[in-house]
Amino acid sequence: MKQLNLANIITIARMLFIPVFLVVLLGQMPEWGPWLAAALFTLLGVTDAVDGYVARSRNQVTTFGKFMDPLADKLLVTAALIALVELGTLPAWIAIVIISRELIVTGLRMVAVAEGVIIAASRWGKVKTFFQIVAIVMFILMDSTADVVIFGIDVLDVVNVLAWPVMIVAVILTLVSMVDYIYHARDVLTGPWTEDGA
Repeated sequence: MKQLNLANIITIARMLFIPVFLVVLLGQMPEWGPWLAAALFTLLGVTDAVDGYVARSRNQVTTFGKFMDPLADKLLVTAALIALVELGTLPAWIAIVIISRELIVTGLRMVAVAEGVIIAASRWGKVKTFFQIVAIVMFILMDSTADVVIFGIDVLDVVNVLAWPVMIVAVILTLVSMVDYIYHARDVLTGPWTEDGA
């Protein structure tokens, strides 16, 4: 494949490891399973920055990467949210809000590309992603029965206190970033659209 460089290989590897993450998260390992799942999710989330850095530093930015990199992020977050709903840890409405935002933004991006318009990622979107990852990691750890104490602080106690506030912030930022994206895509929404468009 002509465009399959190191950055794209990292992106593909991130997508291939999503099922592994789900197996660990949904497996019957209540003690250390959630910790392993949280570690995998964090690693997969961090590789988003890694493949982006590699692509820019090596001048390996490709059309394939521009499409697959954000898709990999959305698949990872969506998979984690649905799994948490399945486990009964996360209310379905939160997953619906976050996933709906991603579908709406993806749809707008596809229309924009069809119109020859490129809408750059905003700071709101990046901050939103950070809080989503932190919140999901905390909700994954809520199901753990293994106590981990660092500097005399029980990590699970901190997680149980902060998980919901961080998730609420993530949901708010999800909505704010969607509104911001729609605002910057307003010219695309009002047309003109291509003749074969909806």
